[in-house]
Amino acid sequence: MAGGKMYGYIRVSSRDQHTDRQQIALLRYGIQMNCLFTDKQSGKDFERPQYKKLLRLVKPNDCIVVTSLDRLGRNYTEILEQWNYITHIKKADITVLDMPLLNTRESRDNLTGRFLADIVLQILSYVAETERVNIRKRQAEGIAAAKAKGVKLGRPKKALPDNFQEIMAQVRSGTISYRQAAQKLNVSRSWLYYVIHSK
Repeated sequence: MAGGKMYGYIRVSSRDQHTDRQQIALLRYGIQMNCLFTDKQSGKDFERPQYKKLLRLVKPNDCIVVTSLDRLGRNYTEILEQWNYITHIKKADITVLDMPLLNTRESRDNLTGRFLADIVLQILSYVAETERVNIRKRQAEGIAAAKAKGVKLGRPKKALPDNFQEIMAQVRSGTISYRQAAQKLNVSRSWLYYVIHSK
């Protein structure tokens, strides 16, 4: 492949998830081990240390390779911004292994290819955003339906300690403080404050 250096970017959402599958795919594609950058955190935004480090290193004609678009991120509005920044500002390329149309290196000298890549990305962005809206709508409808049936949502209420009323009487009379009451009841002050003021 003509052009600059190739870098691989790997992302998983949490520290206990494995990166092996992505790593193997990128190494097979021809990327050197020392050119792989890995973040273990959510794809909701691009505030990720290894991603930022990678962007600082990328030069014109270099290429960032990911196994799939969701490894780059999950917020498609921001993916569009990053895509534009990498391909137009940094003058580098992006290759998405599981979606051949999203390969700006192959279509660099091909206006139709670049146009198609941009269109595909816009469509994916629209579909993802629509799905997010639909999920939120379904969640809201589900919550409303559950409430209408009298289903109690959220965590179950913590039972009050047996000596709660007795201790609270001491607080009201000024005999003991909130802090002392929390210690006697073996609860946190924030929980005690919440219980008192939610009644």
